[in-house]
Amino acid sequence: MTASILYKGDLRCECVHIQSGTVIETDAPTDNRGKGERFSPTDTVCVALGTCIITTIGIRANDMQVDLAGTKLAVTKHMFSEPRRIGKIDVSIQFPASLDLSEKDRLLFQKIGDNCPVMKSLHPDIQVTIDYQW
Repeated sequence: MTASILYKGDLRCECVHIQSGTVIETDAPTDNRGKGERFSPTDTVCVALGTCIITTIGIRANDMQVDLAGTKLAVTKHMFSEPRRIGKIDVSIQFPASLDLSEKDRLLFQKIGDNCPVMKSLHPDIQVTIDYQW
C-alpha cells in the first residue's frame, strides 16, 4: 500500500504516506463547494507533475555532479468544464543563474523533464506547457 486516506467530512481528506508517515490534507476548492484551505485533489496532480519533472532531472544532475539546489518551479492549473477536469497545466522552471550547462546538457535535462513518469501518466487531452528558464 502506498497511502491511506481518511475522509474527514466537509470535503476534506487526510492522506498518510505509509512508508514515511507524512500527512497531507486536501480540500475541495472554493469554486467547487470547498473551503480551499488545503491543496485540492487536482492541485496535487499539478504539483506531482512539477515535482516529478525536477526530481527526474535531479537524478541525472546528481549523476553528473550538477547541483540544482535553488531551482524554482511555478505551476498553474487551468480547469475546464463539461466535464470538470484539469484542461491545462503550465510549468515554469527557473534554474539558478549560477548554473553553467552546455546546450547539450540543457537539452538532455529538458528531454528528461518532458518524459517524467507523471507526464507519461497524464491523459493526453491535458495540455502541458513547460518553460525551461536557464
